[in-house]
Amino acid sequence: MDFVRRNVWELGGPWADEVLWYARGVAAMQARPLAEPTSWRFYAAMHGFNAARWQELGYLGPGEQPPSQALVDQFWRQCQHGSWYFLPWHRGYVLALEANIRAVVLAAGGPSDWALPYWDYLGPGQAALPPAFASPDWPDGVGDNPLFVEHRYGPDGDGNVFVETDLLTLTALGDPDFTGVSSGGSPGFGGVDTGFSHGGSPHGALETQPHDSVHTDIGGRKAQPPNTQGVMSRPSSAGLDPIFWLHHANIDRLWAAWKASDTTHTDPVQPAWLLGPASIGQRPFCAPMPDGSTWIYTPGELTDLDALDYAYEDITPPVAAEPAQRRLDRLGIDVAARERMPVPEDTNVELVGANDEPVPLRDSEVRSHVRLESRRRRRVTESLVPRAADARDQGPVPDRVFINLENVRGTGDATAFSVYVGLGDDEDAESHPERLAGRIAPFGVSQASDPDGEEGGQGLTFVLEITDIVEELTMEGSFDVERLPVRLVPQRPVNEEDELNIGRISIFRQGR
Repeated sequence: MDFVRRNVWELGGPWADEVLWYARGVAAMQARPLAEPTSWRFYAAMHGFNAARWQELGYLGPGEQPPSQALVDQFWRQCQHGSWYFLPWHRGYVLALEANIRAVVLAAGGPSDWALPYWDYLGPGQAALPPAFASPDWPDGVGDNPLFVEHRYGPDGDGNVFVETDLLTLTALGDPDFTGVSSGGSPGFGGVDTGFSHGGSPHGALETQPHDSVHTDIGGRKAQPPNTQGVMSRPSSAGLDPIFWLHHANIDRLWAAWKASDTTHTDPVQPAWLLGPASIGQRPFCAPMPDGSTWIYTPGELTDLDALDYAYEDITPPVAAEPAQRRLDRLGIDVAARERMPVPEDTNVELVGANDEPVPLRDSEVRSHVRLESRRRRRVTESLVPRAADARDQGPVPDRVFINLENVRGTGDATAFSVYVGLGDDEDAESHPERLAGRIAPFGVSQASDPDGEEGGQGLTFVLEITDIVEELTMEGSFDVERLPVRLVPQRPVNEEDELNIGRISIFRQGR
């Protein structure tokens, strides 16, 4: 039987059957003790767990019986971030939770074809939190809606939960490669080659946008003291929120959309990806199933939705032409000639410049400059010069250019800031959207900044493509400078005690 995941906003009403049965399944799993592998909190801890954080939010009582250490070691803290395993691990995680909810639905006489809905927050009029998740009341009771979470504060911290779609992008869908590089160039659509990575760096393009931003939009941070960060704002608690699963169903849908949009968009074929981290002696991906068994899965087993017996009602997200194609059009390169262009066998990534010192993030815009090495800067500009009509199918593919925000550290997961490149000192950022490189939501920064954590406190690195901006600056003559302006504009309050800072801002070219 094929199970079809449908858009939660297009089911015919707030409490359509798919949503109501989901709520009943969540309620049943929430009623089970933490130590039970098919309980709601056990499943949330598979994504991430921090005892102090759970106690702060009221999800862990004093003296509560935990699972055995063997179960903790096998299942907990598995989520893959900043890794090429990000998408396949979460696909398996959502499938396993869906199977557990479906078992409850079937036992209660519900539909045998029940499937988890997805939340397409970029759909017209669909940015708000679905109503069934926003009220403590539900058709089966008053004040005990299992889909309602108190600690959701939204972008403004006032409890109005929505996704800031004007700050969200789907440019990741135009990235030609699933796997990126960790040396300053493109992080790829799906992330960089890693082993088991419970919070590595840098984040892949889809993880950066829209994944991270949606997490922090929903969770937010309470505007009033004690300024608690919402459940969805940190990886260690995000799985506790029932909306998490609809968000990740949509991220999974976007992976399917990326593959369907271009025949050159393919998943990795390296054995280390297909077989997962267990193939190199690390933890396998696994999940407790409703019949008491353990499902051990690999990325290679999760690439074909047909083989997994599920599908999405629609995999055509609203997205403009892919950036790479637009760039080739502007440079006068025939799209049909793209496949004939010589592409280096090995990706060549080169540092073009970097700033001189760490950059603290504050509750007002922060300005910095990146010093550009003149010879490397010229290589970029030469690559981006428009071509004559008789040379449109000759030469290599133009360079791509990226800005790296390296070693971002602090505890402000729920904040967000926009990155502008090439603005003049007297120019207002909001008046120049053409200089916007992108938006960063540092989901996971507190975990990555912990000196006792798996990353040793190295923080997060975010990579944004700025090829279009650099091309425009080049045509204006504004890229021929020693110091390239970078401006960081907060989109949410940045608390001083968060101690957020960027270790280095750098510019890299990727190409010939």
